[in-house]
Amino acid sequence: MTTKSFLQPLDRIAIAFMLLLSVLIGLLILQGDVVAARVRDFSWQNQQIGAEDISFTLTFSRPMDAKSVEDNLKIDPPLAGKVSWSGRRMVYTLLTPAPYGTNYKVELQGAKDKFAPPEDKKRVIQPFLGQFTTRDRVILYIGADQEDKGRLVLYNLTQEQKTVLTPKELVVMDFKAYPDGEKILFSARASNNQDLLSAKVYTVTTGISAKVGASATTAGLIELVLDNKDYQNLKFDLSPDGQTIVVQRGNRKNPSDFGLWFMPANVPSGEKPQPQRLQSQPGGDFLITPDSKAVAIAQGQGAAILPLQKDASKPLDFLPQFGLVQSFSKDGSQAAMVKFNTDFTKELFLVTNQGTQQPLVKTTGSILSCQFDPASPTLYCLLTQLVSQAQYIEQPYLVAIDLKNQQQKPLLVLPVEQRNVQMSLSPDGLALLFDQVVPETNTSKPSANNLKTDEGEAIATSSLWLMPLLPISDAAISTIKPEKLPLIGFHPRWLP
Repeated sequence: MTTKSFLQPLDRIAIAFMLLLSVLIGLLILQGDVVAARVRDFSWQNQQIGAEDISFTLTFSRPMDAKSVEDNLKIDPPLAGKVSWSGRRMVYTLLTPAPYGTNYKVELQGAKDKFAPPEDKKRVIQPFLGQFTTRDRVILYIGADQEDKGRLVLYNLTQEQKTVLTPKELVVMDFKAYPDGEKILFSARASNNQDLLSAKVYTVTTGISAKVGASATTAGLIELVLDNKDYQNLKFDLSPDGQTIVVQRGNRKNPSDFGLWFMPANVPSGEKPQPQRLQSQPGGDFLITPDSKAVAIAQGQGAAILPLQKDASKPLDFLPQFGLVQSFSKDGSQAAMVKFNTDFTKELFLVTNQGTQQPLVKTTGSILSCQFDPASPTLYCLLTQLVSQAQYIEQPYLVAIDLKNQQQKPLLVLPVEQRNVQMSLSPDGLALLFDQVVPETNTSKPSANNLKTDEGEAIATSSLWLMPLLPISDAAISTIKPEKLPLIGFHPRWLP
């Protein structure tokens, strides 16, 4: 009599498979975990960044030993920064904006898994190589030669390419760049009209795309934003987020109807934006705040901060001792404000959102403009000093003010006759642009399309200059010399 087997063929196969799987698991346990960690995501991979981009993230497939990652992370060219962690994600925050016109590589190798034994050389990260680039160094200016007279010109310093954005029929008077650099908001009058109060407001495309690989629009596409039929468009500003336009307007038929209007800066194609009157007291010079939600305006005997809404009769804040806001820091925590003294001098103050007011500089001349350095606690200012009381002759000069100790470092003294100077600080804080306007001396035969300064003085020609602002010692400051650019124009501005 034979013994009947209780195991069916399928049972024997299953048992054999389980035994084999157990052996394999045992071998894996004996051998250890050899799956190497890797970078799953690099937030700036193949991206183009600007000054507003201040941090990137590396996301890992496994928990990492933080010190080994930080010790082995290499950025070429180097970018100083600080590291923070959230689980498997590392955030690298730049201390200063990345210099423009540069290609960067991010390399990581030799970093260890968080749970790897110190002697285990198999648990290191898979080598990683990432790359990104910064925007080209691009400037904008109003042409002053015969060919580009009064036209808005874009010049790419990185690629040495020039693009004329506006037609000969328009004489550009002022302009502001959108934060992505893809469009410019500008005011212009007709070339056959000398009336400085006849400006209309337009946008024009630059042909530059803020995103790598994205198809850029054609340069020079113009759209009318605001006409001058019923109101004169005097001054305007574009909010830092590029969403709101504020325009100072005056009624053509009723001079007492004068004040600020605001409107959306971006509307669907084919739709016309509708400006709204800011119900508030009339004022003078104005500037939109860094949060894009309010406007600072010289009003009465001080400076008022008005909300960007229809009813702005109640200011958010009022500073009676200051008559003008020159500039805000990028985060809005500081402002450069001007005080007009009874002895006819002007004084520049650093005012913080904590209520402190620190005097910086006092001058018998004018405080023309100031800009905060995004890379260091420095304020760059264009000032004038009165050199002749009788004829009221002013000499302009550039100065850097250290906001930590209020020390002044003179950068450049400009000729006495160069009163109509304008400057612009690069978005990475590494260079200053300024112009040198030559006034027209022969005014016996005025041309219909004569270029004019903000004060109405005719312009014969103008040169553009670039001054590097690399970190320097006090002893070396006099060795920095501005470079004359091979461009003829005025009112220079950096593209963001």
